[in-house]
Amino acid sequence: MDSADLNVLRSVLQWRLAGQRVMLYSVVETWGTAPRAPGAMLALREDGVVIGSVSGGCVEDDLIARLHDGRIPPDGPPVQLITYGVTRDEAARFGLPCGGTLRLTEERVDDAAWVADLLSRCEAHEIIARELNLATGEVILRSATKADVLTFDGQTLRAIYGPRWRLLLIGAGQLSRYVAEMARLLDFEVLICDPRTEFVYGWEEQHGRFVSGMPDEAVLSIQTDERTAIVALTHDPRLDDMALLTALDSRAFYVGALGSRVNSRKRRENLALLGLSQQAIDRLHGPIGLHIGSHNPAEIALSLMAEIVAIKNGVELKQKKPSKEQA
Repeated sequence: MDSADLNVLRSVLQWRLAGQRVMLYSVVETWGTAPRAPGAMLALREDGVVIGSVSGGCVEDDLIARLHDGRIPPDGPPVQLITYGVTRDEAARFGLPCGGTLRLTEERVDDAAWVADLLSRCEAHEIIARELNLATGEVILRSATKADVLTFDGQTLRAIYGPRWRLLLIGAGQLSRYVAEMARLLDFEVLICDPRTEFVYGWEEQHGRFVSGMPDEAVLSIQTDERTAIVALTHDPRLDDMALLTALDSRAFYVGALGSRVNSRKRRENLALLGLSQQAIDRLHGPIGLHIGSHNPAEIALSLMAEIVAIKNGVELKQKKPSKEQA
C-alpha cells in the first residue's frame, strides 16, 4: 500500500480517538476498467468529511449521500458489501469507464485498536495482512510477506499493508535534489547520507531526512529491507564504494551507482578486489537509469526513477542504456 492509504488509517485512528463515528471503505473487487485497484481505501467521518479515494469521484459523492440520507444507520451491520456499476447506465452515472464494476466493503470502525497496531507495525517496516470477517466485523492482523496479495472469497477480506517504499541517496549534490523531489512525488520516503557538510546547505526538510554517519553506517542504521532502494550519487568512489559494499549484501531491491560504462566496469573490479562476491556485484545497476537520451540532472533523475519504479513493480527492463555513457 502507499502512504495515501496509510494516511487514511491515520485519520481513522485520529477520528475514533476523538470519539467520532467512522466508516471505512475498501475496494475488494473490480470488473472491466475501474479507477482504483482492489485495496484502495476511503474513510468517511460522521459529519461527511472524507479522506482517500475508491473511484474517480462520483462513487465518493454517493457514499457521502448514503450518510446524509440515512442509508448508513448507526446500528446497522458492522460490514456490508456495496456494488457500483452493475449496468452500463449505472457505470456511466458513477464515472466507471468502459462499463466497469466496483465492489466495496462498508465497514463500521468501532474499535480502533487494530488500526493503531497495524500502523505501528508498518512503521516498524513489517508487512501485515488484515483479515476482515464480513459476518462479524472482526479484524485479525497476521504477519505477511511481499509475495502476499489481496484476496476476497465473499466471506473474508485479506488485505496486505506494508511500510512505504524507501530511497536512500548517498550524496546531497544537485542530482540528488532532483531525484529526491521526483521520489517524493512517487510516494517514496527519501533518506540522504552525505558526510561532506559542504553539500548539506539548502536542503529543506521536505526533500527528505538526513541519516548521520558514513555511507556504510547509514545503510546499516536504516535496517535496509526489500522495500528499500539505495543509489550512490557522489561520484566519489571513497564514499560510493563504501555504501555499495554494504548495500549489495543487503536485502535492498535496487542498488545503483552513478557513472559511465567505463567507470562502472572499474567499480565492479574494485568491489571484487575488496572482497565482495560476484553474486553481490551482479546486483549493481550501473550505469543507472533507463535509456531516454538523458543529458542533464533532471533527465538523469527521471531515467533513474523510471528504472527503480519498473523494478519495484516487477516490470522487465527492456530499455537499458545501449552504449552512451553518463558523465
